Amino acid sequence: MSEDVVFKGSRSGLQLIFDETVDFTSILKQLKTKLESAIDFFGKGTIVNVAIDKITKEQETELSILFQRYGLTLKAIDTSLPKVSELKSEEAAVEASKEITIIERTVRGGQEIISNGSVVILGNVNPGAKIIAGGNIDIKGTCRGLVHAGAFGDLTATITADKMLAMQIRIADLIARAPDNLETVDTTECARIKNGNIVIETVNRQEVC
Repeated sequence: MSEDVVFKGSRSGLQLIFDETVDFTSILKQLKTKLESAIDFFGKGTIVNVAIDKITKEQETELSILFQRYGLTLKAIDTSLPKVSELKSEEAAVEASKEITIIERTVRGGQEIISNGSVVILGNVNPGAKIIAGGNIDIKGTCRGLVHAGAFGDLTATITADKMLAMQIRIADLIARAPDNLETVDTTECARIKNGNIVIETVNRQEVC
């Protein structure tokens, strides 16, 4: 798929980035395709930011209508200068990323856990469940759901599981899909970004992932 249209995570949420040299009609078609393929990932009411200096009023209206069809909200922002409120909240955002949420149960299909910081699951993550964290994700059990670490752009975030059987994992804006012949493993594994790609390595629980 063409990468003329990209969703990028940031501390303020998702940001829509597109190639301004490409015809806007083509941008809308590619965007619709992306939204269709990721319909299970985006929660209703998700805010997507777009730089106001990159679009016309007419284009803003078209994007807004398209997003509304998928339950998303478009927010036009001025990226030329940082907002004072954003500068003041930077320290708070860093502190929030250090927080750890501990879930002492299995996360079942259809359930969603979202945290600004790291998440520790003392149980399994079943198919259809979602774990979205601004920091790391550590699952002391089997992971079969969708897991997204570093959701606000942290490229150093990691995902650890006693059994890593997730069909899809995400770190920052990178996505890794499980192979067709996914095999059961009996060792703890850790996913992280290396050389621009997500890699999964065997670790032991005493190591720092």
